[in-house]
Amino acid sequence: MNRIHLLPDHVANQIAAGEVVERPASVVKELVENSLDADARKITVEIQAGGRSLVRVTDDGLGMSRDDALLSLERHATSKIKRAEDLAAISTMGFRGEALPSIASVSRFSLTTRERFGVPPSGGPDDPNRVNAELQTENIEGTQIIINGGKITEVKAAGSAPGTSIEVRQIFFNLPARRKFLRSEETEAAHIQHYLTLAALAYPHVAFTFLKDGRTVWQLPAQKSGAEISERLPAVRERLRALLGDVKLIPVDFTAPLTADTAPDEMESFETALPAGETDSSFFIHNSSFRVWGLMGAPGVARSTREDQHIFVNRRPVENRGINYALLEGYHTALMKGRYPVCCLFLEINPAAVDVNIHPAKREVKFHREFEIRKHVAEAVREALLAFHGGESKVQSPKPNVADFAARPVDAIGKTFVPPSATPEFSTPQLPEFPFSSKPAPEWPSRPAAQPPLKMGFAAVPQSVSSAKPADAPTSNFQLPTSSLPLLSVPLRLVGVIGKLYAVLESDRGLVLLDQHAAHERILFERMRDRLERGDQAPSQKLLLPETIELSVRDANFLRGQLPGLTRLGVGLSEFGERTFLLDALPPFVKVPDTRRFVLELVDELKAAGAEVNASRLGESVIVKTVCRHAVKANDPLAGPELENLVEDLRRCTMPYTCPHGRPTIIEMNYRELERKFGRTQ
Repeated sequence: MNRIHLLPDHVANQIAAGEVVERPASVVKELVENSLDADARKITVEIQAGGRSLVRVTDDGLGMSRDDALLSLERHATSKIKRAEDLAAISTMGFRGEALPSIASVSRFSLTTRERFGVPPSGGPDDPNRVNAELQTENIEGTQIIINGGKITEVKAAGSAPGTSIEVRQIFFNLPARRKFLRSEETEAAHIQHYLTLAALAYPHVAFTFLKDGRTVWQLPAQKSGAEISERLPAVRERLRALLGDVKLIPVDFTAPLTADTAPDEMESFETALPAGETDSSFFIHNSSFRVWGLMGAPGVARSTREDQHIFVNRRPVENRGINYALLEGYHTALMKGRYPVCCLFLEINPAAVDVNIHPAKREVKFHREFEIRKHVAEAVREALLAFHGGESKVQSPKPNVADFAARPVDAIGKTFVPPSATPEFSTPQLPEFPFSSKPAPEWPSRPAAQPPLKMGFAAVPQSVSSAKPADAPTSNFQLPTSSLPLLSVPLRLVGVIGKLYAVLESDRGLVLLDQHAAHERILFERMRDRLERGDQAPSQKLLLPETIELSVRDANFLRGQLPGLTRLGVGLSEFGERTFLLDALPPFVKVPDTRRFVLELVDELKAAGAEVNASRLGESVIVKTVCRHAVKANDPLAGPELENLVEDLRRCTMPYTCPHGRPTIIEMNYRELERKFGRTQ
């Protein structure tokens, strides 16, 4: 008797369902992906009892004929790939042909479909013969197939609108061991809603309706979109607003070629075998390009989890640890520790350069050039932040001179406005008397060309106006309205200081508060970092007693290649044996109670940052510590001109809105918010 035998089809389908169908959300995912691949423009998802008792997905896609509907329930039957080479460049959401038979084998399944008018009988949305094929006449008769536990019980004609409707009832009714592992109804419904959120963001031009236990959770209309990024961004922004609410987001649009210096073996394509005589450049990735576009949170917009991080690769929602690290890398010094950015980013890459077939549920992807993709994502985020911080310098308005505000009109009781710079210092600040005149406020005056030098340890600012456009800056005729300008791009008038720490300023938009300690930290941090990036030697202090540190072979080999950079950063490390290093110098003001732990932390930081992401990243932790010691403290009184120059120096920073620790340096409360707090608006 033979011990090896073929499994029955229904058993094989149930085994496949164990990988494909993890929970009701997996059913929704597979069916919605099929609807999107079928060129649907309207998708309705209805669930009951968290998807346990019912999942119904209805679309207006291409639909299927009777023969195609029956064939789609066979294992590995699909219209999306035809040959093995197609696996190297997958452009559809689904491609394995396992979803429908696997779902039908563990549920009470019903499929009702009817072909859309004007579509070739066998033409899918990406079929190259679809456009030139002879269009069929409308078929007014649909097909319904009913399956119980993998066995077809009925096939009949049925009335149906063009498209497909699939009902999945009593999931895992024939597998009680799997059913008992399902969570509560609310948990399962939350997983379904999470996936539908991702699908709705990836396809804003598709209308989505989600019903839960007979109640409409959301009804998202289709957004007008186009081929250009400028046309797609508003659609994504509106879809984000509908799903997540009003969040301050900044646009991202970054393009880079994937032609960085890579090893020769990385220049090859994936293992594919094209038929003889055929060549297809899409299967080779050494000349491909990479693009990142979408929306991400402005500085200060962050969450304590990665819940609102939505990453798509060729419109497929994915999970990738490298991309998560790249986001944190790009937001470096713009996020507080333990916070994660909010984003909706779309990565567009040659399908041959990414493998989407490494996970049974297709949740994870693998890039052919992982490090290069990570570096480009970090660059895209960093450039978007830099553009937000100072990219609109060409439309910045000049900062007013405080002295010019002394010429304001005299109020009705004869008291003249006293500028805050008239007070000798702000250790005991005297708040100015605001005029109570009913006359309109004067125009914001222009700032003089020269500024007084900054006192109390601040470097003197140049005599040129900081908001002037650099000579090599790009030119643009587009003028942003004042309300959309970055905060440091509008005129600010000094009012006073509260708590010996927070400077109170006024803009034409409302109230502004400046943390003098955080602002000075950012200024000193960028000055010291720029000096290191120019190659200047950082200060170093010799240790009284040098210490030896023994590392593992892997860490020793890695650290050996970083010694020149460490020396430039003021860390005196040298080889003292095969796996031993001698530490004899440290930057000033750096205390190291445990030398081995200090060196291991340096090695870990270098490995995490990457070899080429930021050459001076290792020294930034040391810079932050030094900056905190030298920055203006909370109780340090500053005179009016010093605070003005502090604002001026902050304007020149590349990322002025956060300190090196990610805390905000300056915040704004506009007039609308003030009126709401005082009950002037409803």
